[in-house]
Amino acid sequence: MATLTVFINNRSYTCDASTTVAGAITQATPQLSATRQSVRDMPRTMVCGMGICFECRVTINGAAHQLACQTPVASGMRITYGEGGDAKL
Repeated sequence: MATLTVFINNRSYTCDASTTVAGAITQATPQLSATRQSVRDMPRTMVCGMGICFECRVTINGAAHQLACQTPVASGMRITYGEGGDAKL
């Protein structure tokens, strides 16, 4: 099983190279309750896992509104969400 390192809210994590950003976030932060806040300050998190609900949006390598459930991880990828990234996406 190949692994690689990604940075989630500026902390490095090793994950399986075949996972998605959502999978890496879930593995790195199993206590996760929200990946972002809505414009009305409601907590939002990954729901469908198919790219339909758009609740899993995170910032990847500086690009906001990326779907974590549809984006494969890449070595050195920088992922931010919630308090560590854009609080309101």
